[in-house]
Amino acid sequence: MPKILIVDDDVHLCAALSEEFQHWGYITFAVHTADDALEKAISFIPDIILLDLKMPGKGGFDVLRSLNSAGSTIPIIVLTAYADVRSAIDAAKLGASDFISKPYNVEELITAVNRLTGIKTLL
Repeated sequence: MPKILIVDDDVHLCAALSEEFQHWGYITFAVHTADDALEKAISFIPDIILLDLKMPGKGGFDVLRSLNSAGSTIPIIVLTAYADVRSAIDAAKLGASDFISKPYNVEELITAVNRLTGIKTLL
């Protein structure tokens, strides 16, 4: 089963995303800090990462920079409430595969995850 690492400081959002993706057959693991995200990217070895940009302390751009520097090929979908063109361009330059604004559309998010993982699920 494909694995998703969810990185967001919003505990409730992580729980909702975990529940939604588990319903579609994904294994999920949620963390709430950039440091935990980097550790879990190594130990959990996700097929995809859902990443918030704004978190206390280090943020999503720090995670993107670290994973990019390490040569990671894990697809990353940036999921943020602070969506603007500059952030989207910067995230893409650092290796983000997609950029989705919060509040997100569930079908759009599932479609993006399925596309990047090669999984076909019914919506």
